[in-house]
Parts: sequence; C-alpha cells; structure tokens
Amino acid sequence: MSDDIAALHAAVEKLLREVTEKAILPRYQNLRHGDVEDKGGDDPVTVADRESEEMLAEGLARIIPGLPIVGEEAAHADKSVLDHLSGDCWIVDPIDGTRNFAHGKPPFGVLIAMASGGEAHTGWIYDCLTQRLCTAHRGKGAFVNGEKVSALTTGEATPVAAISLLFMDMDKRERVMEHIAPHYRLVDVPYCAAEQYPRLGLGENDVSLFERTLAWDHAAGVLWLNEAGGKAARPDGSPYRVDADPFGGLIGAASPVLWDEMAARIDAMGG
Repeated sequence: MSDDIAALHAAVEKLLREVTEKAILPRYQNLRHGDVEDKGGDDPVTVADRESEEMLAEGLARIIPGLPIVGEEAAHADKSVLDHLSGDCWIVDPIDGTRNFAHGKPPFGVLIAMASGGEAHTGWIYDCLTQRLCTAHRGKGAFVNGEKVSALTTGEATPVAAISLLFMDMDKRERVMEHIAPHYRLVDVPYCAAEQYPRLGLGENDVSLFERTLAWDHAAGVLWLNEAGGKAARPDGSPYRVDADPFGGLIGAASPVLWDEMAARIDAMGG
C-alpha cells in the first residue's frame, strides 16, 4: 500500500477513534428523554448521531479539504446533498445501527467510504465497542485491524442466511419466505450493516439479502466484502452504485458460488 494511502487510513482511523470516544460512547446507555427522535417510518436518530456526524465532517474536511461530504443526517435535512454521490465524495454514516444504540445494545458502528463516479473505492467499518476496524481500498484487498483477510464461508451444509424483510412489500416478503428461506438456515439480522458485512466475510453468515441500499449503509461494506473475495452486487449481477436507486436490492455472500445460488433463486422467484 502506498505511503499516501497508508497516511489516509491512519488519519481516518484516528478520527474514528476520537469521535467514538468523545461523541458516541459517552451517550451509549446514557440517552435522556428528548435525545432520540423519529425521522419517520421508524427511523430513529439520536443526539449522538448528529454530534458524531458533525465531528466526522469537520475531521474529514481537514484530511482532504474541499471534498464533498454526504452524511446521513445532512442528506436527511437537505436532499440536494445526495447530488454529490455521482462525483468525488466522502460518504458517512455517523452511527450505523442507531436502532440498537438507542436501545442501549450492540451492535453499532461508524461507516465511512470514499467514492468516485458513483462507486466506492475506499472504506472503513468501525465497531465502536470492540474497536474492530475493517478497511478496504479497491484493488488492494480487505483488512481487519491491519491484517489482510479472505472471505470465509460458515462451512455448514445448509448455508446460513440473514434476510432483511424490513423494507420489502408484503407480497415480496411472502415469496421470499416461500421460495428462498427453505434453502437456508435463517438467523436474525443485526439491524446494522457495520456488523452484517463482517459477518459475511468472517465465517459467521453465508449470504444476506438487503432491500433498501442507501449509500451510507452499504458503500463501505460492499467494497470490503468484494475485496475480501466474497461478492456483493445487485440481484441481476450489476455492481452496486452509491448514486443508484436505494431500493434496487442487494445480495451479499461469502463466496461467488453462494451469491450465484441466491441470485438464481431470486430470479426463479420472479425478482
């Protein structure tokens, strides 16, 4: 890895740890009345999300001055922020797994990606409680706490699947449970992409289905899993783009073979 890339990763890692220590963990299991709001559709936001995003934005602006920042909370307040996703930008989820965080339980983490032309090329997935840091740079591989990793399957005879039904319409939920679920051992989804993608790469889960694919939730994870040798892509095989329809669906798998099997089942189901 070049000196420039190494310096970038070191700077972002330092920022992640600082924001976690100052803005996130002091609020963990310590939220007061009024510290949690619903943005609509059972989508909570806490005071820690907003404080974390502000600190991250300030820090990232120091690391690369002038590079646009697409933060989850900034985009919620001003949809025009999303226009930056087609160009060069940072993409930030200040607390991924806010639902869990607000209830005082893990998992939750921070997701940061850098994208260009609609595709992520660098990513960070930070678990605030365990300090596990997953990083990836396009063409350079995937890492966990600085050690290069290769995606592992569970090795179970019946593949392990975490299928998110949350944003599927009722008809699709029923078809998935009838035609897809019987082929897998289903496990609960963690409601946290910062946990789900590492599970796919580190031998805990084999495959996962996502319906809503917002850039701040998936940019870093898709890159990391693909760089590890797993596969994350749209059900039709096209690459995930951060500037595309956020309801295009996504399959993540610990291996290309497992991905192909799931994609074939979805196709036979009728999408």
